[in-house]
Amino acid sequence: MSKSADAEKTHTNSRWHVVHTRPYAEEKAASHLIHQGYSIYLPRYLKRRRHARRIEIVPAPLFPRYLFVAIDRMTQRWRSIQSTIGVVHLVCNGEDPAWVRDGVISGLRNREDEHGFVRLSLRPRFAAGDKIRVVDGIFGSCLGLFEGLADRERVAILLDMLGRKVRVVLDEGAVAAA
Repeated sequence: MSKSADAEKTHTNSRWHVVHTRPYAEEKAASHLIHQGYSIYLPRYLKRRRHARRIEIVPAPLFPRYLFVAIDRMTQRWRSIQSTIGVVHLVCNGEDPAWVRDGVISGLRNREDEHGFVRLSLRPRFAAGDKIRVVDGIFGSCLGLFEGLADRERVAILLDMLGRKVRVVLDEGAVAAA
């Protein structure tokens, strides 16, 4: 079910609000909110997941446990959202639902690819010379220095081995800040 297509059918006086969902229940909450007549937006991206020594690309919510709902407070009764299946609560400021600033949703939509997934920028998480720790693989728990990106999904690091710096290329998910 395309969440961005449903989001296009918003009322003219509606504003976007944030719904906090139960763990892994974003799709369920979205489905029930749509059934109640609300327009929703659930931004998703393609996530790399490592499982059983395999790497898979799977769709995942951009904001786990959150989705956006458009509410026209003049014509829609928003309190029913609080008791919707899959919803924990509508994010509020005091008694009133907190709204999302104008441009946030359109900014996210502008970053979607042809399949409706938000494209994330591929910027390095580390700067050259940053101290990093290997968290996975044969070099697990070794400390090193970030050298740069080797390719789209791998990083080059310098490990101190046998008294000298050795360049090693690893999967980007195998390293973390030291």
